[in-house]
Amino acid sequence: MEKIVVVSCTNRTNSNTLKVSRIYENILKNKAVEVEILDFCYLPENLAFAETFGKRTEKYAALIQEYVSSVSKFVFVIPEYNGSFPGILKTYLDSMHPREWAGKKACLVGVSDGRAGNLRGMEHLTGILHYLKMHVYYDKLPISVVNSVMDTEGNFSEAQMNVCTAQLEGFLSF
Repeated sequence: MEKIVVVSCTNRTNSNTLKVSRIYENILKNKAVEVEILDFCYLPENLAFAETFGKRTEKYAALIQEYVSSVSKFVFVIPEYNGSFPGILKTYLDSMHPREWAGKKACLVGVSDGRAGNLRGMEHLTGILHYLKMHVYYDKLPISVVNSVMDTEGNFSEAQMNVCTAQLEGFLSF
């Protein structure tokens, strides 16, 4: 079975985004899927200026190989930042040639403290991923008011777990 990378799309430490990413990782592991999390907290601090346009370090090239080039399916867990998604996600996508993404598959999960679950951010990202020739799974899951469906230890309610599991089951056969 192919490996899936869950992309925690913020470099904010101790974020709800990373907590949701870990939940998705555990759901996939329970389904015997090889899975890894790419936590944006571990991206190079100078990503925008030192890792693009031909100035790539060997360390970043290895990260791209492990988390992008060798993978065909991604789950993007996307927090809402200013009505869209974090700039670090766009910078990350822009740091690679579009051919790295072409033909690959993406599943989108929006996370917000508000009531829309980052619907707008998922739509913005969908347009970019389509430009990169990626196939975006139709079941985009907005997780609204994330703190009300997650306990203090970072676990979802049973109802929320069921929705996330159903989304991933569909994505696995996508």
